[in-house]
Amino acid sequence: MKTLVIAEKPDMGRTIAAVIEPRAKNNRSYLEGEQYIITWAIGHLLGLAEPDSYDAKYKRWNFTDLPILPEQFKIVPNPKTKDQLQIIGELSKRCDKVVNACDAGREGQYIFALIQQQLKLSQPVRRLWISDLTAESIAKGFVELKDGSEFNNLTLAARARSEADWLVGMNASRAFTTKHKELLSVGRVQTPVLALIYDRQIEIERFDSLTYFEIKAKFSQEERTYGGTWQGDRLTDGAKAEAIANKVRGKSGKITQYDVKDTKEYPFKLYDLTLLQREANAKHGFSAKKTLDIAQALYEKHKVITYPRTSSNYVTEQNIEGMHKALHMLKSTSYQELSLGANAALVHKNNKSICNPSRVEDHHAILPTLKRPSTLSVEEQKVYDLVIRRFLSQFYPPAEYKQHTVLTKVEGESFKTNVKELLSLGWKVCQGSEEGRKSNSRSKKKDDEEDEDVVSEPFKVNADMQVICTSAEMKEKATQPPKAYTEGTLLKAMESAGKQLENEELREVMKDAGLGTPATRAATIERLKKVGYITMDGKKITVTTKGRTAIELIRHAGVELLTSPEMTGQWERRLHQISKGEAAGDKFMENVKKFTISIIDKVRSQPKASSTRFEASATKGKKVATAVEKKSQTTRIPSSDSRNASTRSSSSNTSQSGVRAVLANCPSEGCGGHIIEGKKGYGCTHYTKGCSFVIWKEFQGKPISHAMLSSLLEKGQTQLLTFKLEGEPPFKARIKFADELGKLRLERLSEETSS
Repeated sequence: MKTLVIAEKPDMGRTIAAVIEPRAKNNRSYLEGEQYIITWAIGHLLGLAEPDSYDAKYKRWNFTDLPILPEQFKIVPNPKTKDQLQIIGELSKRCDKVVNACDAGREGQYIFALIQQQLKLSQPVRRLWISDLTAESIAKGFVELKDGSEFNNLTLAARARSEADWLVGMNASRAFTTKHKELLSVGRVQTPVLALIYDRQIEIERFDSLTYFEIKAKFSQEERTYGGTWQGDRLTDGAKAEAIANKVRGKSGKITQYDVKDTKEYPFKLYDLTLLQREANAKHGFSAKKTLDIAQALYEKHKVITYPRTSSNYVTEQNIEGMHKALHMLKSTSYQELSLGANAALVHKNNKSICNPSRVEDHHAILPTLKRPSTLSVEEQKVYDLVIRRFLSQFYPPAEYKQHTVLTKVEGESFKTNVKELLSLGWKVCQGSEEGRKSNSRSKKKDDEEDEDVVSEPFKVNADMQVICTSAEMKEKATQPPKAYTEGTLLKAMESAGKQLENEELREVMKDAGLGTPATRAATIERLKKVGYITMDGKKITVTTKGRTAIELIRHAGVELLTSPEMTGQWERRLHQISKGEAAGDKFMENVKKFTISIIDKVRSQPKASSTRFEASATKGKKVATAVEKKSQTTRIPSSDSRNASTRSSSSNTSQSGVRAVLANCPSEGCGGHIIEGKKGYGCTHYTKGCSFVIWKEFQGKPISHAMLSSLLEKGQTQLLTFKLEGEPPFKARIKFADELGKLRLERLSEETSS
C-alpha cells in the first residue's frame, strides 16, 4: 500500500509532490505516484460545531440558556470544502501510512488533528517538520520524518486553545448581546486588544497640553560652530525664557565639560513575523494582515523565504551553513553589491546575537532561501527587500560613532550639546538610502529627551578656548499627547502587553507572553475592524462608539479581566506549557469553564445599557457601527479569536446616514422585523431580539439576487434555474426554503417533467 501525505494547502501539496513523486499523476484534488499519494486540506476543513448542534434551543439567543458548556466538543465539516474532506477519506483507505505535512506549528497541527479525528484515521502517522519549502528542505524533511506521537502535546495545546476560545467567546458574546440588545462580540484576545486602543484614545482625548519654552543657542570657536540647548527646569514663563536668551546673546563663554567616547550600533535582530509586520507598516503602510499574506506567498508560492509565522529572532547552529549559502546566492541577484561587501565570517555559531538555540522554539527567524526570486509583485518585492536587507546586515560590522558631549556656560547659564559623529556606517549600508538609514537610527528624539545632531564630518572643539554665543532664540513648544496606535505600534503593544502589568511577579511570568501569537495578531486586528469596534484614519486606529461602549460595559460588569492582557498572557503561557508536556490540558479547561460561569453570573446582575450608548454622536463626527456579524445559518457570534466571522457591511442599500434600506418584512411568524442586506446575506433587523432568519447570498454556486429574494419571500421558491454541480450533468431546479429560518434547498425537476 501507499503512504498518504496531507499538506495544508494545494500549493504546498504540489510543491512537496514535485520533490517526492516528480512523475505523479495529477488528479486535480490529489497527486498519485508509485509510493505516495499527496493531497491537501484547504485551510480548516473542520471546526467546532455551533451551539444548536448540541441543543436546538440554542438557535435563539436567550440569556437563561447560558452558560453553554459542552461535555464533549463536536466538530463539523466546512460546507464549502466538505468534498475535499471526503476525498481525503477515500484516499486514506488505500494507504497504510500517513504523513502530516501541514504547517509546522500549533495551528497546522490542529488542522491535521481534526481531519484525523473526523475520518478516524488509524494508520501510523509521521510528521514532516520543515521551515521552508525548497526542494532541499523537503527532501531532507522526508528523510528525517518524525514520529507523530512526538507532537501529541502540541495537539493537546491546539485543542485547548480552540475549545477555550469557543467557551469564552461564545458565552460572553451571547451574554452581553442578549443583556444589552446589541450585537457585542467578546473574545479573550480581541477584547484586551480593543481595551489597549480604547485606553490610548481616552488618554489622548483627556490630554492637557502644557506650553513651555526652549532656548537654543549657537556658539562659535574659530572655524567651528555648534548649537546647544539651555539646561534647567522646564520654563513655563515666556518672559523669563526671553530674558535668558537676551542675557547670553553676543556674550563670551567657556566650555566647562567636553567628553568624547566611541560607541557602536549593532545590526537589528533578524525578523520574526511581528517585527516584519511592524516594519512593513511603518515603511510601506501595509496592514498586519497584508504583510502576513505577502510573507505567506513568498514562503508558499515563491519559496524565497522560510516559514514566516515564527516568534523567534534567532537561528540555531544548523542554520549557519544555510545562511552562508544564501549569502552566496544573493551575489548573483540585484543585491550583488551588498552581498560582495558582506563578511561571511561575522555569522557563526558563537555570535549569540544571531545564533541562540535557547531562544528558538518551533521555528527560527525569517531567512531567505536558496531560491532566487523571479516574478514578484511590487508589494511582494517590498517585503522581500525588508527580509534581505535585514539578513545581509548580519554580515556587516557595527556602525561606529564618536559621541561628543559639550557643556558650555555663558553668563552663568549652561547649554548642552550632543553630537554623534559617524565614523563608519557598517551594517547601515544595508538600509538603503541615507534617509532610510536615518529613520532606523536608535537615537530618535522624544519630547522630553535632548537633541542630538548626527554628523558625517569630523567634529572637535577646544575645551581650553573661549567661545562666543552668536545667537540665542526662545521657542514656544507644547507637550504632546501619546500617539494614536497604528497597526505597527499596536502589534508592538500586543507583543509586550505582559510587561505593562503592575504585579511584578506576574510581569516576570509573562515577560515572553503577549496578546495572541505572531500568527494570530493580524487576524485579531482585522476582526476588530469587521465587528465595527475600530476604524482606520489613514494609519491611525480609532475606536468607534460601539467599541467604546463594549469596553465600558465589560469593565462595569466586573469582568475587567476580559479586557486585561493578564488573562490571555497566562493562557498563552499555559498553552505553551501544555505543548511541552509541562502542564495538564484537563486542568486548564476546568479553570476556563469556571471563568466562563463567572462571566455569566456577573453579566446577569448588570443593568441593561441604554440603546443611545451605541449611537454615534454627530457633533463628534463618530461613525455608526452598522456591521452585523453572521456565521453558519443562524444569527451567531462564533468563538471570537479562533474562527473567522462573516460581517455585514454598508453596501449600495445603505443610505448616507448609515441606515439600511428595507427589502421586505421578515417572514418569521410574530417577528415584526424587516429584511435588510448585509455583505454575506439578507437578514432580519430583529436579530438582537432573537430572530435568526437569514438567507445567504450564494447557494449551490448561484448568487441570490434581489429578484430571487423577492420571489422566495413572496412565493417560497425561485423560477426554474440551471445548475452545474461538480461530477453531475447540468440539471434544472428551483431554490426553495428548507426551514423557517431561511435555510435553502434544491427541488429538481423529474426526468419525465424536464423531458
